[in-house]
Amino acid sequence: MMPLSQHPNLADHVGNPLAPAPQMTGQERSVLNSLRMAAMGCRVAARTDLFEACAFLTVEGEDAKRTFVDTFVRCLSATLNKRIKWHSPGVTETSFDEAWVMRCLTSIWEEDNSSLTFLLTSRVPLADRRYIGFLLGRISEQFPRN
Repeated sequence: MMPLSQHPNLADHVGNPLAPAPQMTGQERSVLNSLRMAAMGCRVAARTDLFEACAFLTVEGEDAKRTFVDTFVRCLSATLNKRIKWHSPGVTETSFDEAWVMRCLTSIWEEDNSSLTFLLTSRVPLADRRYIGFLLGRISEQFPRN
């Protein structure tokens, strides 16, 4: 398996937070912008405990997309124990954090469980992997790849 720092979609982001964006489809760019919008709204919101947040996520329909995205964005920083770099919606550059999230979603869409496991293992503590994986899975369902 290829090291994360050598992955073609992420290699340019190691040590260079303003590297050109990895190749993304229009739909993937739309998903990223949705995550960025949620991050803007969640900056002032209280942090959420990951376990409690996942326990209450039983919504369906239109509210599901917003709820899963907001919960993921609110919990990711605490899970990784660092501030997540989200650019403003529409910015063509992607941060390392954004590229990592998009690569996780791409792995889910492509049913590439090995890559997803590697990506989660590379950054997410063992105790939180199941919850972050759950949220990523629900987000991927809300933004199905065409």
